[in-house]
Amino acid sequence: MKNFKIIILAGVVFALISALSYADKAAKIGSQETAVNDISSQEPKLATNDTGKPNIQGQWTQGALLVGKTHPSTRVLLGDRKIHVDSRGQFVFGLGRDADPKQTLKLIYPDGQSSSFEYQVTQRKYDIQYVEGVAQKYVAPPKEVSERITRDNVQIKKARATNRDEDQYSAGFTWPLLGKITGVYGSQRVFNGVPKRPHFGLDIAGPVGEPVYAPAPGIVSLAHDDMYYSGGTLIMDHGQGVSSTFIHLSKVTVKEGDKIERGQKIGEVGATGRATGPHLDWRINWFEQRLDPYLLLPPMPTDMPTEHLAQ
Repeated sequence: MKNFKIIILAGVVFALISALSYADKAAKIGSQETAVNDISSQEPKLATNDTGKPNIQGQWTQGALLVGKTHPSTRVLLGDRKIHVDSRGQFVFGLGRDADPKQTLKLIYPDGQSSSFEYQVTQRKYDIQYVEGVAQKYVAPPKEVSERITRDNVQIKKARATNRDEDQYSAGFTWPLLGKITGVYGSQRVFNGVPKRPHFGLDIAGPVGEPVYAPAPGIVSLAHDDMYYSGGTLIMDHGQGVSSTFIHLSKVTVKEGDKIERGQKIGEVGATGRATGPHLDWRINWFEQRLDPYLLLPPMPTDMPTEHLAQ
């Protein structure tokens, strides 16, 4: 009888282990359909967490996009900067590449009272490359193109300043292209002792003409065939200051004002502008703050054809 009980107990333990293993596999299989920061499935609650701080979804790290929720009439400030709160009480903000290690979030409630909360921001280490003996033309652009560069920058700045009261970013993000990652956020080169601007995007290699798909829904705020640095350039507005930029495109297949669904073709991979080879450079902004797209993504599928991204 004793041995019979042991056998039954062992069977129960085995069944539990099998069930947990199956659940883990099922979660991995479905991981491509839900982005890491898919806010639609991780909607922040109105209440505070166990520490008494507001519930904020996202990583408090440099380059991150974070989302919170409060009463719709509450005013929210990050440091001295006012953050838009939508009609549902949801708000979003980003931490730039060099965000300070301490950030203060202040909530001013409808009754006039306020609370301030301090957060620790993880400081990242970026890849810095020092290169000597570089020709001057690669260190600084020719003077004759300075006006063109200024015009390009004005258009880009205007597109990224868009502040629609929409939350299309909350649908989460998926990969716009599958391929080898050849460049990462935050890296920087120093040519002949002169620091160049850090790289603010995620570079994904691909052949010229390979389709690029929208990683999230939005509206096209800029479509340009040939900018000096970025070549074929497309900016999509995802709402409340969150935008995606796709550069070095060989072809832009949508136009300004178009409403785009996630998975819709928006362009083709190229090597236009100041690119050294065909690839997609994808960037995410919260207004002027440069964010890291990789932090918003699920693992890249290793066995899924690119065309499946459009489904």
